[in-house]
Amino acid sequence: MHLLLIGSGGREHAMAWKLAQSEKVTRVSVAPGNPGMQLEDKVECLSIDPTDIEALAQFAVSESVHLTIVGPEAPLVAGVVDVFTDKGLRIFGPRQQAAQLEGSKAFAKDFMARHQIPTAAYATFNTVEPAIAFIEEQGAPIVIKADGLAAGKGVVVAQTTEEACDAVKSMLDGQFGDASANVVIEQFLAGEEASFIAVVSGRSCIPLASSQDHKARDEGDKGPNTGGMGAYSPAPVVTDSVHAHVVTDILQPTIDALADDGMPFTGFLYVGLMIDNEGQARVVEYNVRLGDPETQPLMMRMESDLLDLLDHAVNGTLTEADVQWHDGSSIGVVLAAGEYPAGSSKDKPITGIAEADSLGCKVFHAGTKLNGDQLVTAGGRVLCVTAVAGSLKEAKQLAESGAECIQWEGCRYRSDIGYKAIDR
Repeated sequence: MHLLLIGSGGREHAMAWKLAQSEKVTRVSVAPGNPGMQLEDKVECLSIDPTDIEALAQFAVSESVHLTIVGPEAPLVAGVVDVFTDKGLRIFGPRQQAAQLEGSKAFAKDFMARHQIPTAAYATFNTVEPAIAFIEEQGAPIVIKADGLAAGKGVVVAQTTEEACDAVKSMLDGQFGDASANVVIEQFLAGEEASFIAVVSGRSCIPLASSQDHKARDEGDKGPNTGGMGAYSPAPVVTDSVHAHVVTDILQPTIDALADDGMPFTGFLYVGLMIDNEGQARVVEYNVRLGDPETQPLMMRMESDLLDLLDHAVNGTLTEADVQWHDGSSIGVVLAAGEYPAGSSKDKPITGIAEADSLGCKVFHAGTKLNGDQLVTAGGRVLCVTAVAGSLKEAKQLAESGAECIQWEGCRYRSDIGYKAIDR
């Protein structure tokens, strides 16, 4: 079978690596892919822009692609699934209307309020003065979010009203372009975050293994918000009782409400949770695709065939699917540019990946490119060093040993990924 995977980041590298392991798969074409993917068995990269939906569809037709899988959110929000489906092409992901759950935070919050999905209190604004008045009335800490897609950078957890007001002014002044034409201001939720991701097909779902992402740039979960500096699986905060509560009170009501609202969901549904000391969970955000960097450790732990799972979802037979996981733990440590998240690294030579691989790590590429034969940096998050072992402590030690091997000018990473789980 020939598969088409849309995307170019670390998430897509991990997905391509996992999909290619299926005995049914003969080729995985990735649009546009990255240099790391080109080294994987059965994987090829295409010079097709991931938002050029017509070109992607033409490739799927001409190459008799069995299934297209969408990695990032932008093509989903742009309607790639609608175009493919209307052409009779098999594709895994939600249609454009349902993709608004990630494409617009205001849409998602209104959806949750309408269907009584547990989440933080909020208000939406498109002008500065009433937003500032609301902040001053509510006080801090408080959360400011750009309404649209901002590559994981459009969220500020403000510790003071001054910081919150500055964030609102920057966003409404066009910091993220059209994505911040509106801002959502939310109540701050105390607790521990976790990522709860499920494969969904209409009213059926299969939760994947739990995971936890570290979004703050610096050690101890300090510093500016990022797209994610590392992740691990499983997340001990998601106990059996919390898992049951999330499925019963959040996940199933969400997918039922989507179906009831006339936008049945097929795809990965990512529910970002805040779990309080009593084990009660509330939704921080929805994403309509796999998380990055959660995907990297999840793919390391998944022992069953990913293609089988996605095929069942697209065919409407998800209840027949079976997912198996490694009994231990996995972790991914993101190696980022020193300028990240405010900026990115470009054209800095990268060394040491082979040494990390030789230790037993798997290094997934995100922001890399080739200058001739030299691998160089080309982004904010550049690589993700992953490892799987019998315990999280062992996996962490292995991944960090791999990370220490890799160098470029300005490289940074957090050495405390997974510390909450280990402290438990």
